[in-house]
Amino acid sequence: VVSVDGGVHWSDWYNQPTGQFYHLATDNRFPYWIYSGQQDSGTVGIASRSDYGALSFRDWHPVGGDERDYDIPDPLDANIIYGSGLGGRISRWDARTGEVQNVSPWPVSSYGARGTDVKYRYTWFTPIAFSAQAPYALYSGSQRLFRSTDQGRHWDTISPDLTGQRDDAKGCDGDVPIERARACGYGVIFSIAPSPHNNDEIWIGTDNGLVQLTRDGGNSWNAITPKGVPDWAKISSLDVSSLDPGTAYAAIDNHRQDDFRPRAMRTHDYGKTWNMIANGLPDGHFVSVVRADPVRRGLLYAGTDAGVFVSFDDGDQWQPLQRNLPVAWARDLLVHDNDLIVATQGRAIWVLDDVSVLRQLDAAAKATTRLFAPAPAFRVRNDQNKDTPPPAETALGKNPPNGAIIDYTLATSAKQVTLEIRDAAGHVVRRFDSNDATPPPNAEAYFSDVWLKPATNLTKDAGAHRFEWNLRLVRPKAAQYNYSIAAVLGDSAPIAPAGALVLPGDYQVVLDVDGHEFRQPLTIKSDPRVQTTRADLDQALQFSRSIETELARVWQAYGEVDAVQKQLDALTKKEGAAAQSATREAIAAFVVKLEPLREGKGEAAPNLGAISEVLAALASDIEGADRAPTTPQEHVLADYRARLDRAIAQWQALREHDLAVLDAQLKRAGLHEIHVPTVDEIRNDGPAESKDLP
Repeated sequence: VVSVDGGVHWSDWYNQPTGQFYHLATDNRFPYWIYSGQQDSGTVGIASRSDYGALSFRDWHPVGGDERDYDIPDPLDANIIYGSGLGGRISRWDARTGEVQNVSPWPVSSYGARGTDVKYRYTWFTPIAFSAQAPYALYSGSQRLFRSTDQGRHWDTISPDLTGQRDDAKGCDGDVPIERARACGYGVIFSIAPSPHNNDEIWIGTDNGLVQLTRDGGNSWNAITPKGVPDWAKISSLDVSSLDPGTAYAAIDNHRQDDFRPRAMRTHDYGKTWNMIANGLPDGHFVSVVRADPVRRGLLYAGTDAGVFVSFDDGDQWQPLQRNLPVAWARDLLVHDNDLIVATQGRAIWVLDDVSVLRQLDAAAKATTRLFAPAPAFRVRNDQNKDTPPPAETALGKNPPNGAIIDYTLATSAKQVTLEIRDAAGHVVRRFDSNDATPPPNAEAYFSDVWLKPATNLTKDAGAHRFEWNLRLVRPKAAQYNYSIAAVLGDSAPIAPAGALVLPGDYQVVLDVDGHEFRQPLTIKSDPRVQTTRADLDQALQFSRSIETELARVWQAYGEVDAVQKQLDALTKKEGAAAQSATREAIAAFVVKLEPLREGKGEAAPNLGAISEVLAALASDIEGADRAPTTPQEHVLADYRARLDRAIAQWQALREHDLAVLDAQLKRAGLHEIHVPTVDEIRNDGPAESKDLP
């Protein structure tokens, strides 16, 4: 049913092609559809106010702009996105309202027009960029460079024509050959690179082979085009080093003229001299972008039409950095914190998670045993979806691993490798061992094996290795474990309960390889999106540890009761074991008294499995957010602690009196006494009961 007047009137609306029903509601900003589909999936999607059929069930949404070009956030307000498009259009999109305003320096489209027929000329792309320092000027380029310091309300022209147009050019009518096109006014600014050191320093590249530089905010410009750049080769990108003033890198793309040679160039003196840095880049594959790492001097990344390459020596030599990246045209690269982001032509956006190792890599790395310094880790959580995950065939992106990424190399294979995480006081909070063969908790999989993958362990073979720690303490003992519905294809479905997240702070990673220790510091940071206090985090952790204590108590009691019940079942089934009437009656009487601990119904029942299930759910809930426990959660813990006390007391009474009586009867019948396992002998290896979840 659909209402378009706030619920005053309703009418049926049925999507005939898909056979799905939708319901319209509103949150006082815009309508949205609640998809009921077949059965009751409960998925929520957003629809526009003007098109009630425009449904979206994904994380991506438009942010203004056009189907190409740039989309960049305002450095002072992430809710504002500037997007560029055909013919010089620049849009200002506001996430709070969805409004899109045209803030172009000259809001008259020149797309498809001859350069000689328009005031400002643009081609397929409209470059925009922000300065690196306050007041964060926004730049846009046609044949001239424009600057705005008030979100596009006003613009200043801060350059002459930078593309080589000449007022006295001849032969500019009709079809203009390449050799006269620049003078006739057919070039445009293609790349804008504000310096990270000084807002007055701006580097400009054109699509007709020119490089220009101003160091006084546009008052004067210098032509610094490298020698040997072909006429009408595109200066596809310029990147200014954040570490060395005067150092910049240019990617020169001439494939429009059937010249596919890789061209990348470097300057250390503001463009007075340039050097070609293409050794190792594949012949016959042009370069679209070169980016300098902002942390390690001389570490460069190049995007070509054959993928991504890396250089550790300022471009003197390149090597592939492809790994699992599709062989596709890498149009742009961005180093964001510790990640390298790749924009491909038609094969999606890809991220190389954590380039910390690249920043520490040297020629001797493969020949040594080494623990690399890990990047700071953030307390972020895995998917917490409470609904059925998308089908396996659904095309979705993949998030990076949550937690700390720890890289190490082994010169030779080792006998044993251990990894410890220690807090600031030196206490071990987690320990991993390459020889640990402990299987994962036993939980019944009620789904296809495609949602599972084998557990990974520390590797002790020679070579380079990566280990992921999810920032959690040891998983608590529990009577039963269950798979969470919050599964992500490609990762193994999570098992609950999991261990508590450690607190933000300074830690130390200790790698032990056959008795030789290697240490590196590790910083764990709070989720920057979360507004919480350290006191709340401390309280949540203490609450989690309290739950773990109760889970351990119920695990032990449950394990003891379960082991006793299995022995009784075996005695009952054993031929002739309970032939004597007195023995049969004694076993049956004890089973009746044991039954409430295993299958008791109701809130007051001493059912150990039911108590464990509630406590495990409480543990998962408190770990779902960086917040202190609620009062109801505290009440539940207190209530179930008391319920567990009563259950354990009941079990102890049975064990000390009734079980002793039964053992005496079994002994008289020539049978083995019932053995109550010690803590080390408890094996809760029975699968958790699968639940038919909605």
